[in-house]
Amino acid sequence: MRHTLYPYRPIVDREPIHWPGGARVAFYVGLNIEHFHLGRPSTSIYPGTRDLVPDPLNHGWRDYGTRVGFWRLLETLDRHKVRASALLNSDVCEHYPQIIEAGLARDWAWLAHGKSNSDLQTGLPPDEERARLAEIVEVIGKAVRKRPLGWLGPALSETFHTPALLAELGLRYVLDWCADDQPFETDVPGLLSVPYSVELNDVLLFVGRNLSGPDFVRIVEDQLEQLDADSAESGRVMALCLHPFVIGQPFRNKYLDLALERVVNHPRVWVTTSDEIAEHYLRERAASATARSRQGARTLNVTGAETFCPSCATTR
Repeated sequence: MRHTLYPYRPIVDREPIHWPGGARVAFYVGLNIEHFHLGRPSTSIYPGTRDLVPDPLNHGWRDYGTRVGFWRLLETLDRHKVRASALLNSDVCEHYPQIIEAGLARDWAWLAHGKSNSDLQTGLPPDEERARLAEIVEVIGKAVRKRPLGWLGPALSETFHTPALLAELGLRYVLDWCADDQPFETDVPGLLSVPYSVELNDVLLFVGRNLSGPDFVRIVEDQLEQLDADSAESGRVMALCLHPFVIGQPFRNKYLDLALERVVNHPRVWVTTSDEIAEHYLRERAASATARSRQGARTLNVTGAETFCPSCATTR
């Protein structure tokens, strides 16, 4: 099936991106803060019991994240002065209010991440999805005291209607489409795609591939090294995607600490949030469009074809 969410535009044929302060790489931590229903299969460390009801092994492993792993991870982020981009299930607002308060105290960016990670976004009729998305955005907005600007579907799930429905609700960008190293415009007016990663992601690296902590540090370093080299002419985005029940395990924590130390101390890295990446990109593109418009008007005036009237923004 040919999709129409975004056009093909190769990275070598785009207008350059310039990040603040001359940085080459915009770095953010996408912190998945999720709620799971007991008795429903989801992300599992041991598939052998995932269909049992209840499934203490896998549910307890996931539950470790909100009870312990999050708080260990929080200390590490604080140590490196990293503000998270919190990818928030709306059910978290009810079940784990202490986590919301911790993020508010640190001025995190808050993105909508569905209702729970046991409720995927697929298979919903448009009207039902519209109502669900409106409820998710309202619940999160009330809890964090501002409406979210970004969206990541639970398990990166969408319907074909999701982007347009998100734009109706005033959201500005999505992370679901891991198709690029730069933000790009979608075919839904006003909706941007910002890079996320299913590769630089602790679930895939540690659970899916069973890599070690030193492997993780090396992969983060390699990602940064290549993106820095790629971005000599145009900026790139590096997303580090984390889950407290994975990276928050005691034996992995020191490796996250080492990885963040490498990134945040790099001289050409802008440590930021996904909100700020989207806002900067849109602001830069708007300024560029205005400059092109003014240049076009001056060209018309010089050639004598038309005279531009700046005060009324018309030609005469």
